[in-house]
Amino acid sequence: MKNVLFVCSQNKLRSPTAEQVFAGWPEIEVSSAGTNNDAENPLSNELIEWADIVFVMEKAHRAKVQGKYRSALKDKRLICLHIPDDYDFMDPALVQLLKAKVPQHL
Repeated sequence: MKNVLFVCSQNKLRSPTAEQVFAGWPEIEVSSAGTNNDAENPLSNELIEWADIVFVMEKAHRAKVQGKYRSALKDKRLICLHIPDDYDFMDPALVQLLKAKVPQHL
């Protein structure tokens, strides 16, 4: 079983969509968080330590995660999906993008 964490800024649109899309997939457990302090579910050391793979939506998220959680990231895969903040929660185009980009890294 792999633990997969999806990260965006506010944890309101992109990362919760990814969490929902992949929640039923076999062999993975999923969660999501946001890099901002006022995110719905703020990113924490515990979440990074829980995860085997961390997917971020943008380069800025990757930089924040690497800067703040460097020690917790040891032996973790940190993957940037390059998905801009242009989508609503469960937007069909976002779902399609996630399904195209994420599985190749699992």
